[in-house]
Amino acid sequence: MSQLRFYQSLWATEQRLPGVAEAPISERFDQVKAAGFDGMAIDLGAMDLATAWAVVPEFARSGLAALLTAFPRSIEELRPALHLAKDIGSPFVVVVGQVMPVSVDGMIPVIREWLKISEEESVPIQFETHRNCITNDLFATLQLIDAIPEMRLSADLSHYVVDREMMLPLEPELAAYVSRLLARSDSFQGRIATRCQVQVPIGFPQHRPWLDLFLSWWDEGFRHWRARPGNERQDLVFLCELGPRPYAITGADDCELSDRGAEALALRELVRARWTGLLSP
Repeated sequence: MSQLRFYQSLWATEQRLPGVAEAPISERFDQVKAAGFDGMAIDLGAMDLATAWAVVPEFARSGLAALLTAFPRSIEELRPALHLAKDIGSPFVVVVGQVMPVSVDGMIPVIREWLKISEEESVPIQFETHRNCITNDLFATLQLIDAIPEMRLSADLSHYVVDREMMLPLEPELAAYVSRLLARSDSFQGRIATRCQVQVPIGFPQHRPWLDLFLSWWDEGFRHWRARPGNERQDLVFLCELGPRPYAITGADDCELSDRGAEALALRELVRARWTGLLSP
């Protein structure tokens, strides 16, 4: 029977406090393990490949499962990231492609080349719905998934809420566009956005309508995922990715407005409840 597996991001464990050194990586792995997460994600947008290789022993030591996000700046730059993914046992690689042709016609061969490398290396890839990359724009991504049926997504919809300055209540046409993305998504990332801010504290009452929107999207995405043949024997990855500043909003005292560690746990439980509800008769 499929399980929902919760991952934390190593990047999201950074505090980035001015003048204060970050906790050692081994300590952060231990904290994530103690918090009950199933795995840890390495983000090659936040560290270089050599540094990431040095982190590899922490997975075996901590017992956390691994996930990798790559930011390839060329077609071939994806390949070494896939080698790292094999070494840490990442079930797939999330791609935030830094090759960004202006036209969709120019994007299609880039996506196909990365998919070819994925097949050659026997490592599945999912393209994250992310700003400042080949899937930067909601409308372009919809055209890409129409043109490339084998293209799979990792849904971080916070980027598209800001990208398209979505307003509540969501227009039916826009909701239908998001549904098309969710139907092609094989993993999900957790962050709450508003139309003007990519990450907001989830406990503030003024953000509750946006939290409810994202919970409904994840619910829909989970339903699509569970309906696909073969997934009844697979696990679904949900990555809690509440990033440090400047993703996290700071006040005049230069401190974050909320406790991201506590928020990640609260978000995990809200999402777990949605998943559990889908399993109820």
